Amino acid sequence: MSVQNTNDKPWEERKIYSFLMAALKGISQVMLIENALSGIIILIAITIFSYTLGIIAFLSAIVATIIGRIGGVEEQTINQGLLGYNSVLTGIALSLFLTGPFDWIIALIGAAVTAVFTAAMIHVMKNTGIPVLTFPFIILTWFTLLSSYRLKAIHLTSKLVPEDIAYWGLDTSGRINWSEAAFNGIGQIFFIHSTLSGILLFVAVFLAGWKLGLYAVVGNVLALLTSLLFGGEHNPIYMGLYGYNAILTIIAVSAVFKTEQNRLAFFSGIVATCVTVPLIASITTWLQPFGLPALTMPFVLSTWLFLGARKVMPNL
Repeated sequence: MSVQNTNDKPWEERKIYSFLMAALKGISQVMLIENALSGIIILIAITIFSYTLGIIAFLSAIVATIIGRIGGVEEQTINQGLLGYNSVLTGIALSLFLTGPFDWIIALIGAAVTAVFTAAMIHVMKNTGIPVLTFPFIILTWFTLLSSYRLKAIHLTSKLVPEDIAYWGLDTSGRINWSEAAFNGIGQIFFIHSTLSGILLFVAVFLAGWKLGLYAVVGNVLALLTSLLFGGEHNPIYMGLYGYNAILTIIAVSAVFKTEQNRLAFFSGIVATCVTVPLIASITTWLQPFGLPALTMPFVLSTWLFLGARKVMPNL
């Protein structure tokens, strides 16, 4: 049985197909993957944990793709999903951290603005050779959450409470369920914690390439071991709050942005991954008085550090 070629379909069907593929790749690009099937599996993983988050993730990817086409972004950039992944994360984050009658509207508006911000950052950083990563998502989410203190239409959930670090006590009591912690790490990339969802996310990465999947596993293990070695609190370790930045970092440094010249890419990726642990601890403390989450800033800082160093130390 022969499979119908996409080019044989009517023009309208090809446009819809191309649009959906771009949106799904926007979801997969959150994990530095350009694969529509991986995007579907990721979307299923999110929806299993929360169907509302699944809907907002898909709608955010759709919104970003529409903004890209309206704005006249290069077709290749749109089709690779490079305009959508920041919007997906922004939509999910704002829908989780905001409450009230307008939270979904604000989340989708945030996703749209993030697409524009991503385009601006791509232009600003194109001559540096350093990727934008998830920086637009981080900045827009932080700014939106902080604006809630001055704008009546934006309401924070009770999850985000400013705390005085002068009275903070380190709690390392309790036992860690390592089997769940192993899958919570990858799930926290999308703000979810579920063993089944975590398994599906690993499947999505392995589907895009066995090396990427292996790096994801190694990054997760390194984060667990490093955070435990440094005496991190057990609850954040269990929830995967040290793992998600580490997974993204090792994939970025050791695989996605690696060239043949980077002979020590795997080892620099390991170091970069371990660096994310003290980074997330320090950034979380820095943001604690504002009640803001660290998001993926440790991943961005560690990855920028090593990719920037490669401009001078090409073996890294």
